[in-house]
Amino acid sequence: MILERLPMPLTVCKVTSIREIDLDAGFCFIGKTDEELSLVCETKDVPASAAEREDGWRAFRVRGVLDFSLVGILAGLTRALAERGIGLFAVSTFNTDYLLVRDTDADRAEQALREAGNEVVRRGEAE
Repeated sequence: MILERLPMPLTVCKVTSIREIDLDAGFCFIGKTDEELSLVCETKDVPASAAEREDGWRAFRVRGVLDFSLVGILAGLTRALAERGIGLFAVSTFNTDYLLVRDTDADRAEQALREAGNEVVRRGEAE
């Protein structure tokens, strides 16, 4: 599996309205349920009116488009982090999965993912 370590600091936050979200921002993940409206975005793009926020996250993106029939992708990746005591926040899009870890754990997470047999590249690095 090839993972891409994204360079920008991210924030996980709770917002009260979708109108507060800059949908043209470079990285924006919205989760809406009957109980809340959550946003993961670059820290610089957090809406001023965010009700709650947790700064200090970094992301690893599974490179490529994952077929819905694939089984155990997240399980294998999260196991590697759990074995090192690294907590995570996972989000999935139609195409792929993202693992967010605390900024303070990002280097250890990268090492754990490599030792589990994954290739980790930094966005913008030659492959």
